[in-house]
Amino acid sequence: MSGAGDRIAAGAAEAPAGPDGPDRPPAPPLFTIGYEGATPGALIARLRAAGVTTLVDVRELPNSRRPGFAKRALSGALEAAGIRYVHLRALGTPAEGRAAARAGRSAEMKRIFGARLAGTEAQAAIATLAGQAREERLCLLCLEADPRQCHRTLVAEAVADATGSGIVHLHTDGSVPG
Repeated sequence: MSGAGDRIAAGAAEAPAGPDGPDRPPAPPLFTIGYEGATPGALIARLRAAGVTTLVDVRELPNSRRPGFAKRALSGALEAAGIRYVHLRALGTPAEGRAAARAGRSAEMKRIFGARLAGTEAQAAIATLAGQAREERLCLLCLEADPRQCHRTLVAEAVADATGSGIVHLHTDGSVPG
């Protein structure tokens, strides 16, 4: 697995045919987004502008103090906008990793999450996502606006390694962080 942030791209072109061979069409780009500082409306507008069909919530606990970003409210708003919502708890950062992130210990958070990502349940979730990413325009969601500070980059890299997808990190204001 490459280091977090190695593939941050402003508008990565669709990648060449993936690891399944040259006869397979290129996988669509894999998007990520953080909702830090955003409104649900801004998030949904950015997803629609990117042509995202499915939002994959990679928070271990899909709760938020920010109105509109808890699982029930967010999934309802996405459904109304024609975007499917999927929550994959197996790809969330465990409590000790979230504590490290809150304390500004990004390297520790990534180490803790890396151990989770190597587990059987997370690997099964990555395999499922890789299959979907070959056919759909997926976007991984977590809190942090800056993908370099978020575990979703590690998830995106694992999926991209399996599919050959390019990774595009979106920001709710239309810019690309970083």
